[in-house]
Amino acid sequence: MNDKFKNKKRVITINAIFFAVLFGLISFNKKFLRPTLNNSELLKILTGCFPNFIAAYIVSTAIVTAVMIRKIKHGRLIVYTSSIVVSAILIIEEFKPMWGASEHFDTYDIIASVAGSFLAIMTFELLIRIEKWRGVK
Repeated sequence: MNDKFKNKKRVITINAIFFAVLFGLISFNKKFLRPTLNNSELLKILTGCFPNFIAAYIVSTAIVTAVMIRKIKHGRLIVYTSSIVVSAILIIEEFKPMWGASEHFDTYDIIASVAGSFLAIMTFELLIRIEKWRGVK
């Protein structure tokens, strides 16, 4: 029972750090990167879609954290499904803004959302392979 509590506490702590990093990176992008890196079209695109990418990655990785630490049964299914749901929510938000973010449609935001969730899935697969290599059950 004590291990379950420790694992839950670890998941909560790590995910709290993830969401603090998410908030910090989005704020840094908005206040510093976007205003200073607007001299090329490519940089405008990258700084413009960065919030979607990092949100999809960190939110999807938060689920990866829970699955990896708690050794949840059917973890791969949970990670893949939740990553798809995160992408879907961000894509829907692009068509119909819900949280007061950007009011205009941007295809690059959709691509960034899918890429962020995909990278989280790849992170999960890498962690699984590392665990197998190390012999962790």
